[in-house]
Amino acid sequence: MGNGWKHWQRGYRAALAGAIALLGITTSAQANPTSHLRPVELRGVWLTNIDSEVLFSSRNLVVGLRRLSRLHFNTVYPTVWNGGYTLYPSPTAQATFGVALDPYPGLQGRDMLGEVVVEGRRLGMAVIPWFEFGLMAPAGSELADQHPDWLTQRQDGTQVWMQGNEPRVWLNAAHPGVQDFMVNLLAEVVERYRVDGIQLDDHFGMPVEMGYDPYTVALYRAEHNGADPPADPEDPAWVRWRANHITRLFRRIVAEVKARNPDAIISLSPNPREFAYERYLQDWGTWERRGLVDELIVQVYRNDMGRFEMELDRPDVQVAREYLPVSIGILAGLRGRITPIRLIQRQVRETRDRHYAGVAFFFYETLGDRDQEFQRLFPFPASRPIPPDLGF
Repeated sequence: MGNGWKHWQRGYRAALAGAIALLGITTSAQANPTSHLRPVELRGVWLTNIDSEVLFSSRNLVVGLRRLSRLHFNTVYPTVWNGGYTLYPSPTAQATFGVALDPYPGLQGRDMLGEVVVEGRRLGMAVIPWFEFGLMAPAGSELADQHPDWLTQRQDGTQVWMQGNEPRVWLNAAHPGVQDFMVNLLAEVVERYRVDGIQLDDHFGMPVEMGYDPYTVALYRAEHNGADPPADPEDPAWVRWRANHITRLFRRIVAEVKARNPDAIISLSPNPREFAYERYLQDWGTWERRGLVDELIVQVYRNDMGRFEMELDRPDVQVAREYLPVSIGILAGLRGRITPIRLIQRQVRETRDRHYAGVAFFFYETLGDRDQEFQRLFPFPASRPIPPDLGF
């Protein structure tokens, strides 16, 4: 896989360099738009159901996707598992906690994911459903209330973890019930829809202070001659033991998804590796080295360019680039805090200068009323990078 990807990278860099060179000759490019090379670059956008209306009506969805196509984006990541609910009619969710679809009025009577697939494919865009909540659930959700034995906890027995002002709980990746639920949830999407793959992100893990629930403690004791887990949640061996259970679940998800569609892209959008592993037990460095990931988009949500560039230059990210397409997640803004377009432009430029495979923006609504600026970033269409297992 490594050699094939290196050949692809050389072709990608040559095509992108040619495209950038031609972009500099604006007069001739405008006179003959077909004269330029078609670059290979991931241009993605996350579609959320928080602080955004794009998913909540068929009209909003079609208008949004057509807009992104005009701006030469080639990939969308619509959230399909968020807030303890699926945003498509899910037999797995119905069987597990009795609610097949997010009860929000804008989703009722619709199959939002089906609509994204139909319109996205018509526009030539890749559609990769994003399981945003991963192993996280709202405290008090139907899932948490009906399966309390699935939840993990701290040493003091507390389970609630605050995400801003929102109380969350975490599912125990070592529990067989959790494993079956997550595997079935992701596999059913690939089986029922003509999607291009699936995506997990930084929530497919759990905070390092968790893991002291009765099930996990009993499992640890059974494997360690009756000894209790270390009292220090950051003990290196204890971190590794819990991270390995998350890795096993991820491997099982990949196997089931690929069994249903061998061409399905396994996309991962994590935090930088050291933080992901040490704080959330997510060992994505091992995942990519074992060939479990087809597409990596590292979230580099920084408003300081020095810190942004430091993350781009980390050795572990450079190693990953030898084996698969690695793109950079850029924060276009949050509610009430829109990223200045000049900062976005600088971050895209630094990403391109380092020959990354592309960029993805969080999130659709915060692209804002800046179509002209994004058109200047993406004046021509681009092809998506081809993951090595799918292209060689």
